[in-house]
Amino acid sequence: MLSKVIDNTSCCSLNNGDLLREVTVKIGLEKIDTQERITVEALLDSGATGLVTSSEFVKKQEFKLKKIDKPIYIRNVDSSFNKEEPIKYTVKVNIYYQGHRERIEIDVIRGQKWNIILGMS
Repeated sequence: MLSKVIDNTSCCSLNNGDLLREVTVKIGLEKIDTQERITVEALLDSGATGLVTSSEFVKKQEFKLKKIDKPIYIRNVDSSFNKEEPIKYTVKVNIYYQGHRERIEIDVIRGQKWNIILGMS
């Protein structure tokens, strides 16, 4: 069950009654090639070391993929390698948030719960 906490953030209750805070923000994304804009809820994750998007989301929204030269292997929080494929593609977008606009590349990964994760690069 999602409930608003403050502007653009949310939290959810777990089945066992514990409270899990997931801080999210609504951001705008603009495809570079078509200038099509969409709004998406993104997870803010200070433990993530970059910006990532789900391959399923990218396919559904028909983003143009950019192949990277050398695959990037993903590590989990415990330093083990992630079981999913390495990062092979990025998408270039304009990102909008509260009047701020920035052109960025977001790594595309498989098996993500969130459409977009905004980490600390």
